[in-house]
Amino acid sequence: MSRSVAVRVLLVALLVVGSVCAQRGGTLPCPDRGPDEGMGPFKRMVIRGVTIIDGTGAPPYGPTNILVSGNRITRIGRGAVPKPDKVLDGRGMYIMPGFIDMHAHTGGRRKAPNVEYCYKLWLAHGITTVRGVPLGSQDWVVNEKARSAKNEIVAPRIWNYQRPPRFHDPDKAREWVIDMAAKGIDGLKLGAYEPAIMEALITTAHDSRLGTVAHLGQDGVAQMNAIDAARVGLDSVTHYYGHFEALMKNHRVQPWPVDHNHSNEYHRFSQVARLWDQIHEPGGPEWKAYLAEHLKLGTVFNPTMTIYSAGRDVMRARRAEWHDDYTLPSLWDFFEPSRKSHGSYFFSWSTADEIAWRKFYAVWMRLINDYKNLGGRVTAGSDPGFIYDTWGFSYIEELEMLQEAGFHPLEVLQSATMNCALTLTEPKGERPDFGMIRKGYLADLVIVEENPLADLKTLFGTGAVRLDDETKTVQRVGGVKWTIKDGIVYDAKELLADVRGMVDAQRQARAKKAAEPGGGNGGK
Repeated sequence: MSRSVAVRVLLVALLVVGSVCAQRGGTLPCPDRGPDEGMGPFKRMVIRGVTIIDGTGAPPYGPTNILVSGNRITRIGRGAVPKPDKVLDGRGMYIMPGFIDMHAHTGGRRKAPNVEYCYKLWLAHGITTVRGVPLGSQDWVVNEKARSAKNEIVAPRIWNYQRPPRFHDPDKAREWVIDMAAKGIDGLKLGAYEPAIMEALITTAHDSRLGTVAHLGQDGVAQMNAIDAARVGLDSVTHYYGHFEALMKNHRVQPWPVDHNHSNEYHRFSQVARLWDQIHEPGGPEWKAYLAEHLKLGTVFNPTMTIYSAGRDVMRARRAEWHDDYTLPSLWDFFEPSRKSHGSYFFSWSTADEIAWRKFYAVWMRLINDYKNLGGRVTAGSDPGFIYDTWGFSYIEELEMLQEAGFHPLEVLQSATMNCALTLTEPKGERPDFGMIRKGYLADLVIVEENPLADLKTLFGTGAVRLDDETKTVQRVGGVKWTIKDGIVYDAKELLADVRGMVDAQRQARAKKAAEPGGGNGGK
């Protein structure tokens, strides 16, 4: 661990035992990037001998060389480069555009004492851009976004979407959007607002060149489901909310049990999955008409399947192998069954609940894959920090689940790169300069030693398990080798080591506190 990182790890420990600065939004700003964190950018950096997966869905090609000048790709090909300042030997490796997480939060100090933890886990998994929905409070995000753009911190690029308050006056809603646009936001994260408010927010956002994405929660989905929202101009639907409600066969409102209490999150999340067999037949005329209308309207699906996947098998989610080294004790506390923490609803989870979720996922995946096959755009997002989903790792789980839904691995990577970049830039009336490997594009890149098309598990920071037949030993292969953001090369393994140091420091601080008189339980 570097000296600068060791200092920050000590800071984490101090935060845990009570030396906490109050910051707006509840989250401390990320520490400055240390002089030993990341290499470059360089005047001329050559990435030599790599096989390119360019993000567009095209097949891999290579080996070839990529020249990066500053923070831009300036040449792709085999030509010689006079006196490069840096050479990355990528022979036998694969290179992709930096991944983009379209559903990002940081979580606040209750989960992670410092946002550096989230940022480094994202970068360690090749994620060079995140869309915060929101990432945090407005003033805090504006500051973090600017510092990331200047590479003053070790962090992905940040797109700032903010959530409007609950309005009942369309004029007030329009005024809020205009004011926030002037403050530099990139888009709106919407709920299932009443129709007049939804239309006011979306039309004003588009007039201001802002994007829109909606979590169409059950508290308003009876008035505003996914097709209702798309008809008033919504750009993107995140999660599954609103799709199933728009496809219900015999009801307009979900037939909740008569003793249902939506404030009880066990009730809420166990009942959601019971919609799987209450909708029109998958592949039937109503199903096809629904998807065809979304395609005509240009709706983007951002499913975030990973965030609810624990519902299919909570034991597997709790015992995921990365928790021991990479999940902070404070985050683990938040994950554990609780009637207070959002998403910690496994205090009554049953076999029947898991079966319902498995059946729900089968239909949900069919919907997503059918939309993709029809020509609809699907993007990758993870919504980390809830329901046993740790930053970075949950994003790779999302890529695996897209493949499970029926996506070819090239389509998976397209959903993680180009599709996201198009979705972020189109509301601004711009063409992206990231999300694809092209001359002139930003040098946001991921380099891996294993072929990700053969096994997406090799993208996890913990790698994939392989048996060495010669030595008869079990080995780990994979994990990202280098993440390049803005022409700056980060060793992904070093980033993971920094995160392990943060986890260890928090455990040690808790153990020390527990050992003191009256210290109590030291936690996980």
